[in-house]
Amino acid sequence: MEKLKDVTEEQKKFAIDALVTLVVEELSEDSELAPAVILKDFVTSKTGVLLYDESSKLWWNGPSYIAEMYKAEQKNNIMPNE
Repeated sequence: MEKLKDVTEEQKKFAIDALVTLVVEELSEDSELAPAVILKDFVTSKTGVLLYDESSKLWWNGPSYIAEMYKAEQKNNIMPNE
């Protein structure tokens, strides 16, 4: 089996999109919200934006790590008395 010498931009984009799918699926199962609702919120979140910033290397992490990061972000965004 030949090793990849370099990861192409197309491969990075595919990996990120695949991770988004897995993260949204996990969040949907945990929250019982529709994936379409979570997808919209996730991709516009700080975590989602960071994931799509290839230089952050967040895409090197697994979907559970990214889902937990998103949950922490959402928890911290709750305003008092909400």
